[in-house]
Amino acid sequence: MPLYLLYWIYAGLVGLLVGSYLNVVIYRLPRHLSTVLPRSRCPACGTPIRPYDNIPVFAFLWLRGRCRTCGVRIGWRYPAIEALTGALFVLSALRFGLSLDALVAAVFCAAMVVLAAIDAEHFLLPDRITLPGIAIGLAVQPWLSGPGLLSAAIGAAAGAGLLTLVWGLWYLIRREHGMGFGDVKMLAMIGAFLGLRSMGVALFVAVVAGALSGLALLAVGRFGFRSKLPFGLFLALGALVGLFFGDAISTAYLGVL
Repeated sequence: MPLYLLYWIYAGLVGLLVGSYLNVVIYRLPRHLSTVLPRSRCPACGTPIRPYDNIPVFAFLWLRGRCRTCGVRIGWRYPAIEALTGALFVLSALRFGLSLDALVAAVFCAAMVVLAAIDAEHFLLPDRITLPGIAIGLAVQPWLSGPGLLSAAIGAAAGAGLLTLVWGLWYLIRREHGMGFGDVKMLAMIGAFLGLRSMGVALFVAVVAGALSGLALLAVGRFGFRSKLPFGLFLALGALVGLFFGDAISTAYLGVL
């Protein structure tokens, strides 16, 4: 078997295992619980989950989406997060090869998955992820192939500054908070990892995706003009587009200009 194929398989398996842990983080972090202890247990009956019932994706399919002990249904979010994380780890390996860039990309993807899932459920973007994320994104730049520390620092500052400006203008006009500062810190984190150009791509994708989603929900009557959308979910989507395609998109855009 070719070495690169083994690498991709290994990346996918590691991603599945990491995705299993991300499910724990997504559930426990907003509830201020330890993400390490106690071990995972059924939220309905409290029975600790056996190791062989905790195999990513496979165990869910084997048990037909139910707890072995009490039979209560397990949400599809759990295998979906595991499969998504595994796929993103494989994409990181494909895009960046066997390199530190691939490892950092995988860590960044994991953080985006957690932030998106927590924001979708709780309208919350925890500082315990975004603030260390800003520091880590800047700290690793000297050892990566791009975008460089200067671009990352400018990207973090520009992302935070732009959303802070939007927040301030919205408050002055409407006298209400149009978004939380969690979005500001998340975009700063995206800029710290991706640099200025790809951060711009991420923000553009997030705004377009959020606007289209809001219009679609309005059209089907499930959304009002004063309803809230979890913008962190769309920032995460934009960040992934920026990570894997940001250079190509920004280069093509600048070429057209």
